[in-house]
Amino acid sequence: VQLVESGGGLAQPGGSLRLSCAASGFTFSSADMSWARQGPGKEREFVAAISWSGREEYYADSVKDRFTISRDNAKNTIYLAMNSLKPEDTAVYSCNVQFYWGQGTQVTVSS
Repeated sequence: VQLVESGGGLAQPGGSLRLSCAASGFTFSSADMSWARQGPGKEREFVAAISWSGREEYYADSVKDRFTISRDNAKNTIYLAMNSLKPEDTAVYSCNVQFYWGQGTQVTVSS
């Protein structure tokens, strides 16, 4: 299993970023996927999840109505569209399937 995140970077408060996670080594179209994040000095926390079909989405309260998770089963990729970013969104964002995690991509929100 390989999960490779990309799309992180520096954003201003109120700005937007779109993260991607390219997956391989398993049957992607049958797998529920999720995003989590770990901020500086904090434990990793759940951000969002999407069912294998894409019909069900789940969000942490802290990101609801600002972040959107999606997937493209033809490309074996999930996405996390992040809008109205806040400094407290600063973290390393990682994607997950079952017990596997990607290496993460850094998101920094600062003016």
